[in-house]
Amino acid sequence: MAIIIPIDVMLAKRKMSVTELSERVGITMANLSILKNGRAKAIRLSTLEAVCKALDCQPGDALGYRPEE
Repeated sequence: MAIIIPIDVMLAKRKMSVTELSERVGITMANLSILKNGRAKAIRLSTLEAVCKALDCQPGDALGYRPEE
């Protein structure tokens, strides 16, 4: 998929674990892993909002675009 969610980079910058983000956002580790590994087909705006709140970022910081080859 061409849309990426660079959660690993954002977590590293904030020195936060995946477990802590999962607890703050209120989603399972499995669903967070799906987002992190680029296998998600969609993301709810409420989930994006919770990620942005937990990571203190803007939606544009949490999403990226990489053209498919």
